[in-house]
This record gives sequence, C-alpha cells and structure tokens, in this order.
Amino acid sequence: MIDSPTIWSALVLGALLVGIAKTALPGLATLAVALFASVLPARESTAMLLVLLLVGDLVAIRAYRRDADFATLRRLIPTVVAGLVLGALFLAWVDNVTMRRTIGVILLALTALTWWGRRRGLTTLTSEGVATRIGYGTLGGFTTMTANAGGPVMMLYFLAAGFEMGRLMGTQAWFFFLVNVAKLPFSAGLGLFHVGMVVPLLALVPVVLVGTWLGRIIFRRLAQEWFERLILVLTVVSALYLVR
Repeated sequence: MIDSPTIWSALVLGALLVGIAKTALPGLATLAVALFASVLPARESTAMLLVLLLVGDLVAIRAYRRDADFATLRRLIPTVVAGLVLGALFLAWVDNVTMRRTIGVILLALTALTWWGRRRGLTTLTSEGVATRIGYGTLGGFTTMTANAGGPVMMLYFLAAGFEMGRLMGTQAWFFFLVNVAKLPFSAGLGLFHVGMVVPLLALVPVVLVGTWLGRIIFRRLAQEWFERLILVLTVVSALYLVR
C-alpha cells in the first residue's frame, strides 16, 4: 500500500513522462525509470513500469500506425533476440553497478560518434548495412535485458539511419511494444507482479494517457532538427544516470 504523498508525486510524474516519451520524446522514459526506482523496491518498480510502458506503447502504435517501417523491424528482430540472450548470460557474471556503468559509457561513446558524424557531414548511415544492423540490434537487446536501457541505443540507430520523425516514432513504437510483451512472461515467472499493484496501476494508467496526449501536442510542434537534438541530449542524460 502506497500512502506517502512524496512517493505518489514521483510515480505520477514518472507516469506522465512515460506517456510523453511514447508519443514525443523517447529518451524521457529513462527519467521515468529513475523516478520509479527512487521510491519503490526494484521488483515493484520494474513490474509497474512494464505495465505502464505497454499502455504507452499501445497508444503510440495507434498514433503512428501509418509510419512504422516493418521491413526494418523484421531485419532487427534476430539481432535483438541475440542481444537479449547475451545480456541474460552476461548478467550471471557481472554485478549490476558494473553493468550499468558499462552501458552508460557505451551510450556516451555512441552519442559522441553520432555527433562527430553530423559535424563531418555524415548525416545518415545505411540501415541496410549488415554490420550496422547487427551492432545496434545486438546492443539494443543487450542493454534492454541488462538495464532497461535499450531505448537510447535504438534511437541513435534510427537517427543515424536517417529516419524522419514520424517514421522513427512509428517504428520505435512497434519495436518496444514487441520487446515489452516478450518481457511479460519472464517478469511473471520471477514473481514480480502481485495484487498490491492493482490500485496504483489503475491510478497511474490515466496519467500515462494524459502524457501521451501531451506528447502528441509537443510532437506536432517539433521541427526535425530540434527533435534530433533533444534525442541526443536525452541520450546523454540517460548515460549519465547509468554511470552515476
């Protein structure tokens, strides 16, 4: 039972950020993860966020249903699955702090590489490239499995591949919906869900929906250039959160 106003404030803000992240600025989801983790036990935080993320995914899928690039998704799936498996194996050998910091450093390096490429005029890479797809897809699955940090990696991939805003949002909506659905049986098998979550989730789902509505308003007012800059900034914020 959650009865602290401070905890509720953090959860409401986190749920709002989840909604905005799903329909406007994907990097905000990491801030939601940080808020939930700061006021809830790890298991409850992970389980409740998974449900709220799925709610946001469903809204995003509907909002950007005409923009998804399913060909790219089909090519990414095998590499992401490989990354999930590698992440699961790696978790058995490395402690959580080391893992998070390693991923944070990787994110900073990828962001720097993306920024350097843009400064040199290399605005896009080919998403058809086998090496690029394997690298980003595997890393996306790996970071999702180990630290729920796959979002920034895949955003950098879509940006580097030259996706315009709508195509990026539509493709990432389906991508993370499929990934989060795949996590459900594992989370249930680990006993992460319990009856005590029902009331908080019922209260927070409408907040996520409000966030998705606000996100759509924000998205319609964003130019492509600012959208890309904000994603890079939020990726750096995510990386710094992981290496703290």
